[in-house]
Amino acid sequence: MKRRTFLLAGLGAGGALFVGWSLTPPRQRLYPNDAPNPGDGSVPLNGWLAIGTDGQVTIMAPKAEMGQGIHTALAMLVAEELDCDWRQVRVVHSGIDRIYNNIAAIVDGLPFHEDIQGTRTVRAVRWLTAKSIREFGVMMTGGSSSVRDVWEVARTAGATARAQLVAAAAARAQVPVSQCRTEGGVVFAGTQQFRYGTLVRDAATQRVEQVTLRAPQQFRIIGRDTARLDVDATVGGLPRYAIDVYVEGMLSAAVLMAPALGATVQRFDRQAALARPGVRAVVELPGSRYGDAPGLAIIADSWWQAKQALPALNAQWSASPHASLSSAGIAEQLRTAAASETGLPFRSYGDAVETLAQAARTIDVTYEAPYLAHATMEPMNATVRVNAKGAELWTSTQVPGFARAAVASVLGLADDEVTLHQQVLGGGFGRRLEVDYVAQAATIAKALPGVAVQTIWSREDDMRHDFYRPAAASRLRAGLDTNGRVTSVVCHSAGQAPFKALSRRLGIVFTQYGPDKTTAEGTWDQPYEFPALRSAHAEVELPVPVGSWRSVGHSHQGFFFESFVDELAHAAKADPLRYRQELLTRHPRARAVLDAVATESGWGTPLPLTADGRPQARGVALHWSFDTVVAMVAEVSMRANGGVQVHRIVAAVDCGLAVNPNGIRQQVEGSVVYGLSAALYGEVLVDQGQLRPGNFHEYPPMRMSECPAVNTVIVPSSRVPSGIGEPALAVVAPAVANALFALTGTRLRALPLRMPAVGTGVAP
Repeated sequence: MKRRTFLLAGLGAGGALFVGWSLTPPRQRLYPNDAPNPGDGSVPLNGWLAIGTDGQVTIMAPKAEMGQGIHTALAMLVAEELDCDWRQVRVVHSGIDRIYNNIAAIVDGLPFHEDIQGTRTVRAVRWLTAKSIREFGVMMTGGSSSVRDVWEVARTAGATARAQLVAAAAARAQVPVSQCRTEGGVVFAGTQQFRYGTLVRDAATQRVEQVTLRAPQQFRIIGRDTARLDVDATVGGLPRYAIDVYVEGMLSAAVLMAPALGATVQRFDRQAALARPGVRAVVELPGSRYGDAPGLAIIADSWWQAKQALPALNAQWSASPHASLSSAGIAEQLRTAAASETGLPFRSYGDAVETLAQAARTIDVTYEAPYLAHATMEPMNATVRVNAKGAELWTSTQVPGFARAAVASVLGLADDEVTLHQQVLGGGFGRRLEVDYVAQAATIAKALPGVAVQTIWSREDDMRHDFYRPAAASRLRAGLDTNGRVTSVVCHSAGQAPFKALSRRLGIVFTQYGPDKTTAEGTWDQPYEFPALRSAHAEVELPVPVGSWRSVGHSHQGFFFESFVDELAHAAKADPLRYRQELLTRHPRARAVLDAVATESGWGTPLPLTADGRPQARGVALHWSFDTVVAMVAEVSMRANGGVQVHRIVAAVDCGLAVNPNGIRQQVEGSVVYGLSAALYGEVLVDQGQLRPGNFHEYPPMRMSECPAVNTVIVPSSRVPSGIGEPALAVVAPAVANALFALTGTRLRALPLRMPAVGTGVAP
């Protein structure tokens, strides 16, 4: 056994060893086990950056770039402390190593309310979790955690490299380090000047014990609007997504997967398919523990030939064991579970249930949300080549270590016998936290050793074999006194556990058991100061595969809870925004965000009629997720055909210190478009065990002509940066729903938002 393994094995048996280990500082995150190789002759100074003799700075990014701008933000953090020439910065994907494990996503995902984060016990649990994840965690992009996770280590990497360069220059100029300074990739040492590229080889031999990071008032790059590093390349179509990969001699594969949940292939015509033009092989797919469904694949000279040959298989499928499963039945099961009050409480104080029973008046309503697909623009795909020495994998993934391990598992290899070539992601949203498509591609490529085989799913494959955002129902009750003031709030939701399901597929032991925080987040963790609260969730087992979807539980719980708060305001005959402000007297951060959106939106001033004479109304919502507070005001009207038109969205955001304000605004805008697509149109239906829709004509995203104007206010903050890729999404649906109530008097309690066909009242 390795010494480290032996020591950690002893922790379980020896309390003294465990205590001793828990008190020691976390291990360093600067230097990986294997020195990085940027591939261009650059000299690595640590696991995060290398410098070429021409002065080009190459930053190794362990986070996947999927449109959220993390490569630019990471580069800004490193470059700030390195004090280099921004024009000479580029970003490449890092290798796989423990120093890149995502500590922030797990630590921030612990089920502790913001109000108790500073207690001694919580601080100890967070500390121990961070140490453990550094050793045994996951290299992952998700949970709106990327900037927060690298905030300190990326800056330390830049500062350490800068100190090495200064030390090298001081030695060459024979002056004290105190007589050296840097600027724009140059060290000024006494009367001499040295560009970083001329010093880098000497710098690599220097050892630095401690560095001091810049204070915010010294920042030159962080906090400024910065264009993404990949803008020009993206406009020119240059970034290589996984679907763009081409390897010499590569073949292509198309797949045929079960038409209904649990169905398996009974018979098929292999010879008829092999007789089709360009077809090289037919592969049976047994499925794997990673969630890829059983089925068949055809390998051909081109993907179109493979796809066109699939009907020739004439596959006969077994009956689905879930043939009686339907959306209506699932919804009824979830409503029943939500009404049962048997779930696990995530937060409870003030004897909420007893107080509710004694209330002068009660409000008792149920909200619902459907399954949702991720619908990434780039469908699932991966390219695998198996050879005598191991295998190579070209793909887009949010979990590179698990993607590599999936190939190794399918092929019976050790993880380090698989080489991963990470590509830019054409959309992730949590879908590429899964590795089912990677395991499937490895199974297919195994049929033709020595040949690279690219497996691509069609849009229909992608839609019908997703790991969906769970359908959910929530019963929300409130007790009111004789003046309409809230005395108690009780929330009980029901649905599947998405992160627990993902953990089981990936084999993440420490999150497979116990409560799944993502099921109920968005209710118990909000900042409102109710006299009494109980928030619980009942996990429901269903055969529909579920996983993490952008903003996870917040995506539907935010709609449930913020719409319900609006109902409480209406019951109190109070202005919805003022009502929320009065519930935030001890939460100045959330109150400041709400104040900012009120000012920017012109809350309280009348809205004009639309150009064609239709009335408009505003709705407001506030939500706290991923340690970020977002308030949003939506301005809406009703179209003549009964459709909803959203004219303007105003958002105020406190996501800690703003690393790149330009990127923050872009993420809010993207969240609005993605959130409106789901709020107005998103719905995956189950019918006799089959999932639909199949393509974008049935699952429409927002068109450009439908998109509202989006104004974003970034509330100044000195806090450590927090999430921004997901938090704004959670407030979109409730802001629009609350605006529709203000406009029509109809309270919509189900997603997607559809007005009743006749009359007014509560929509079904």
